[in-house]
Amino acid sequence: MSDYAVIDPATGETIREYPTITDGELEAAIAAASDAFETWSRRVGVAERAALIARVAELHTERREELAAIVVREMGKPLEQALGEVDFAAAIYQYYVDNGAEFLADEPIELSDGTGSAFIRRAGLGVLLGIMPWNFPYYQVARFAGPNVVAGNTILLKHAPQCPESAAAVAAIFAEAAASVGAPAGVYVNIYATNEQIATVIADPRVQGVSVTGSERAGAAVAELAGRHLKKVVLEMGGSDPFILLSTADLDAAVQDAVNARLDNNGQSCNAAKRFIVLDGLYDEFAAKFTEVFTAVQPADPTAPGTELGPLSSAAAAARLGEQVDRAKAQGATVLAEGAREGNFFAPTVLADVTPEMDAYREEFFGPVAALYRVSSEEEAVKLANDTPFGLGSYVYTTDEAQALRVADAIDAGMVWVNLVLGDAAELPFGGVKRSGSGREMGRFALEEFVNKKLIRIA
Repeated sequence: MSDYAVIDPATGETIREYPTITDGELEAAIAAASDAFETWSRRVGVAERAALIARVAELHTERREELAAIVVREMGKPLEQALGEVDFAAAIYQYYVDNGAEFLADEPIELSDGTGSAFIRRAGLGVLLGIMPWNFPYYQVARFAGPNVVAGNTILLKHAPQCPESAAAVAAIFAEAAASVGAPAGVYVNIYATNEQIATVIADPRVQGVSVTGSERAGAAVAELAGRHLKKVVLEMGGSDPFILLSTADLDAAVQDAVNARLDNNGQSCNAAKRFIVLDGLYDEFAAKFTEVFTAVQPADPTAPGTELGPLSSAAAAARLGEQVDRAKAQGATVLAEGAREGNFFAPTVLADVTPEMDAYREEFFGPVAALYRVSSEEEAVKLANDTPFGLGSYVYTTDEAQALRVADAIDAGMVWVNLVLGDAAELPFGGVKRSGSGREMGRFALEEFVNKKLIRIA
């Protein structure tokens, strides 16, 4: 069996296998990306590179139904959410088309002494390697490739082994977009590579940087290799994001937001709310309402209209989540609700009374499992929120504006959302701290990660 294959998580059927790239083909891919940088990306202006990405955005919109259907069968995303992901990817590409020239413009520096002038000119570094996960096959690529192609870099893209069809679809879009503006196809090259081959790519002197979205284990391994070869790395790892409820004028609305934040993408989102930290006076009512609304959503056919929760992405993912829940129960966690597990379909599960002595206290649950915590004060809520190796996102619900900012300042996370969930947008930077990674994607900051901020001083 090939490393790269589409296995429908709803049925377990292997739909198609894709051959792993040969060493010779890999060398050709690196050479094509390097040649595209030298002959086109670094020689043309922002407008020409943005024109390519504008066509990429258009093609995503034109092919949205086809693209969405691919990820439904690759990783079980409900169809309506898959369509939304394609639309979001198109919006991200368009954001860099609209703003790239402004963000990359020369930046004057006021001299403290002497005559003449000085400025910073931003330019692409060269070939970049992107290692992307399976949970958002289009969005993840867009937030890496969009800004970096506009900035003047070229892309080698290794997608997750279970997403070869969407990887091929994106590569076809980039190839068509490149041809439409007279750019070489090497601006974006898809590679079905093994981990051993990726080590070769990272070591190659033509490759100037690496961006990884995935597990801590994958991020650590890539960062070690990149450090050995002095390559810049952006890491977007996992999260165990807290949802802190301190006060609310509408508990039902807060509960629905909490459920939405846990179930998005079948619960398989790194910045989903996973730990629900509730002030004592609200805890009992919140726990009852949350459990009722959360468990009312049951796994269903991801292709059916209105489905909110499909299967987990693979048999391995379902087995891993089941083992985590079983271990939490064995170690003493209280189960407020637990549904049936059938194949890769995993019903919503609610845990309580999770203590620091349990593995569940510091693990990330990648699926529809929520852990509820009762706290007596704002201070205790913040302490609990920060007592995790992760630091990606966080959610704070309060009617007190001063408290919202105070808690936001105190939370160790790259992102804080106050009184809203699922508010991601192309202009908003995404990234974390601690074991959730380093660097930022999306927004203006994505264009700062892999560029040479070259000082030019003129007498």
